[in-house]
Amino acid sequence: MSAQHYNALSKTPANHVPLTPLSFLNRTADLYPDRPAVIYRDRQYTWAEVKDRATRLASALSAAGVGIGDTVSVIAANTPELFEAHFGVPMAGGVLNAINTRLDSGTIEYILNHSDAKVLMTDTALHESVSKALANVERDILVIDIDDVQSGVDGQSLGSIEYEAFLAGGEPDFAWQMPADEWQALALNYTSGSTGVPKGVVYHHRGSYLMTMGTVAGWELARHPTYLYTVPMFHCNGWGHAWTMTMLAGTVVCLRNISAADMYNAIADHGVTHFGGAPVVLGMLVNATDDERRDFDHTVEAMTAGAPPPAAILGAIEKIGFNVTQVYGLTETYGHVSQCEWREEWEAFDDDERANHKAWQGVSMPMNEEIAVFDADAMVKVPRTGEIQGEIFVRGNVVMKGYYKDQEATDKAFAGGWFHTGDAAVWRDNGYMQIKDRLKDVIISGGENVSSVEVENLLYKHPSVLAAAVVAKPHEKWGEVPVAFVELKPGESATDQEIMAFAKDHLAGFKTPKEVIFGELPKTSTGKIQKFILRNRARA
Repeated sequence: MSAQHYNALSKTPANHVPLTPLSFLNRTADLYPDRPAVIYRDRQYTWAEVKDRATRLASALSAAGVGIGDTVSVIAANTPELFEAHFGVPMAGGVLNAINTRLDSGTIEYILNHSDAKVLMTDTALHESVSKALANVERDILVIDIDDVQSGVDGQSLGSIEYEAFLAGGEPDFAWQMPADEWQALALNYTSGSTGVPKGVVYHHRGSYLMTMGTVAGWELARHPTYLYTVPMFHCNGWGHAWTMTMLAGTVVCLRNISAADMYNAIADHGVTHFGGAPVVLGMLVNATDDERRDFDHTVEAMTAGAPPPAAILGAIEKIGFNVTQVYGLTETYGHVSQCEWREEWEAFDDDERANHKAWQGVSMPMNEEIAVFDADAMVKVPRTGEIQGEIFVRGNVVMKGYYKDQEATDKAFAGGWFHTGDAAVWRDNGYMQIKDRLKDVIISGGENVSSVEVENLLYKHPSVLAAAVVAKPHEKWGEVPVAFVELKPGESATDQEIMAFAKDHLAGFKTPKEVIFGELPKTSTGKIQKFILRNRARA
């Protein structure tokens, strides 16, 4: 009968507090109030100042009517304002929706409408795309301007108040709306997935807290790192590193635009110890000119994810002072859930073999329950031989709550009690995964997801196009770029430049095909385009 005695012990405020990354800011600001927290060009804030500014933001949002479950959208570069929003928005009970700054106005409009955004904080330098989006938003939205005078762009005001003035109206002693339930929504991140229609991925407080803990353990982070924020904070909340660096009382160095020179300057001037980024960022550092490089006297730890990085890049970057950890994840998993954990026996490998192993997507990170490679049809795990290809499945506390307002897609993604990633891999000894291909037709270009279906749908609207298929082509700088195979209507004509200009008029630049190849498309007997043939042609 011991079970009844165990079960008689209840949760109380003394022994059970909902997990939330907001708690990290309280501790760090109390323990290290004067340590530098955020550096952005000539602006610098201590942890006490970050807490004050985030609290004022929460207070001002609350006074503006933001409460539990209300969406607050932000479209901004990696500046202190977006960092502060990662705390200020949920402190008011709201849900942070950080929007990709590179999206076209139509997609921004869709996100603002679909997310039920109540507030939009927008960088004035992005006024062109945002103003077009706001013109067709279906509800009244409070628009707050973020006027970054250092953007180098002549921004235009779209809102009724500027960010600093909005903060000034907030109360410094505002009582944070800490979650009563750690399952409460914290963030809403949109991903194009494979359909071209953006899907809203919902994160909860528990998952973000555990993502922080797992990142610290998996990346072997020590106290007070200096982190260069090259990952856009609109990507999976910047891989959760805003909260991770807060827990460790680190220093976050913000970059508005990413270039080799800016990164080398930050490393040399601020002593950057860590950064994250897509393989294209590693390529920038490797291929930097002598004028762009700066000397530094320490090893910089880099976390990379996206299209699998070329082994040549991984080998080259180690020789110039960087140590790379390859990770894998998706928006639906809060970012990284697996890592290529280094093994002592690999030290004996030559440089090429070391680099090849480092490019593996690796094993489950400590905060994740399980990651495995499945035969998706039979719903069984494939053998760990490194030869049989299957689909990567994930389950654990760092898998999304689901897709916002899309129960059908949520149920499909969670079929059988696992999250289906749509990525194909082989499984090796000790659980190491290596991605071989993508089951879904997503192209990862410079860290950005490009839906081939979305681009194809646009190309089909061109009056001369009969059929179109878009696939990935390997690219030295961007990892992958979209290439369009186009079959024209009988009697019609078009040039590659005309097709690319048409796409550029309707899509974000990174989604625009970088090459157009004309000809009859290979099809099955039922008329389905055989993309695998086109992929081979693109790689040839």
